[in-house]
Amino acid sequence: RKQQESIRRWRVGFSLAEASIEMSTRPSKTDPSGGKAEAKDTDMEVAGGEDKKAASGDRNEKPEKKEIYTYEAPWLVYGMNWSVREDKRFRLAIGSFVEEYNNKVEIVELDEEAGKFECTGSFDHPYPTTKIVWMPDRPGSRPDLLATTGDYLRLWKVGKDRVSMECLLNNNKNSEFCAPLTSFDWNETDPSIIGTSSIDTTCTIWNVETNQAKTQLIAHDKEVYDIAFAPSADVFASAGADGSVRMFDLRSLEHSTIIYESANLVPLLRLSWNKQDPNYLATFLMDHKSVVILDIRSPAEPVAELKGHHQPINSVAWVAHSSCHICSGGDDCQALIWDLSPLPKPIVDPILAYNAEAEINKLEWSALQPEWVAITLQRKLQILRL
Repeated sequence: RKQQESIRRWRVGFSLAEASIEMSTRPSKTDPSGGKAEAKDTDMEVAGGEDKKAASGDRNEKPEKKEIYTYEAPWLVYGMNWSVREDKRFRLAIGSFVEEYNNKVEIVELDEEAGKFECTGSFDHPYPTTKIVWMPDRPGSRPDLLATTGDYLRLWKVGKDRVSMECLLNNNKNSEFCAPLTSFDWNETDPSIIGTSSIDTTCTIWNVETNQAKTQLIAHDKEVYDIAFAPSADVFASAGADGSVRMFDLRSLEHSTIIYESANLVPLLRLSWNKQDPNYLATFLMDHKSVVILDIRSPAEPVAELKGHHQPINSVAWVAHSSCHICSGGDDCQALIWDLSPLPKPIVDPILAYNAEAEINKLEWSALQPEWVAITLQRKLQILRL
């Protein structure tokens, strides 16, 4: 039986009702083990052209070693996010995937002197997190907050000794039913704004300073699987089960722009906006092996399709410090880094390939340290220095 599914439907029981939460991937199962961390070296394969020949041609030359640190959780890891605070360069949050009500979020931080991860905090979470994001606050001048989605959007305050829930945001208080949230994004330009996507076809824009919804709109004809803000306070895009990517402007919500529709309207699972060049977005289709690159100046047709994976893709992320590099991870246990600078010429091969020991569920670059990338696989969190 296939260990991973691009869309995993699972039933969860609420105290007042039953609801179905859409997950974009199902982490693979492995033997149970306790939380632990280790550091080691790993090989990075250089893919494509002369670089690939140089990496494999001379057997007498040792491949370049890259540093890697691993944290092993006591459960399957799904959600993951780097902290962006300058005083917490190696802090991440990870969420469990347990198919029951009681789940966990752990905060882990790398002890650079000891060379290992330490769990510095944890809290219970109802149902698995569909996404985890730290507040975009590099100077650390605001409260140290963490947001999660699952059945609701929740904000958590991280203190020295404990993590406490700051608030629970629910825009459907007149009903005993809730529509589970598939994803969300925290606006980096205006950190008072969070946008959520839901299986009920809506996107909701929240003001997290007042804990009130600014607006809620029907964004798609079917479930909305992801939402992403542009590098601005007002523009965001969404992707969903109707196979479309749509762009919205909070200053004029009467209209939206369909910038892409997949062939045969295959559902689109995730969306990533290039923060260095806001003309470009990336998405991928359910059970498909290629990354679709979109240019909002030329809607309808992709400007590139990155075809290097042998199994379905689970995650995609733009390199934080570059306008033309993007990374993808999937069921083939590979993390591939692509260089888009040759566009509009076709992109044939990735420039780097990391071979993991299991399917990659989540991948993310550090915004503070451009040489570090984090991945989740099975029960493990790994950070790699490239």
